Amino acid sequence: MERKVQKNEFIRYEEGAKRYSMCKHTFMKLAQDARAVYKINRLTLVNTKIFEEYLESFRV
Repeated sequence: MERKVQKNEFIRYEEGAKRYSMCKHTFMKLAQDARAVYKINRLTLVNTKIFEEYLESFRV
């Protein structure tokens, strides 16, 4: 079974911080806590689907 990857499912830290309206450091920490970070050589990407599922756990 082939998994379809949606465009922009993986983003860099700077883009993620802007998208979710937070500072880069906070975004990096939350992404790591969510285990949504992928490192390929010197490139670091964040899976937005995993990150957003993690963010939902903070809903009040």
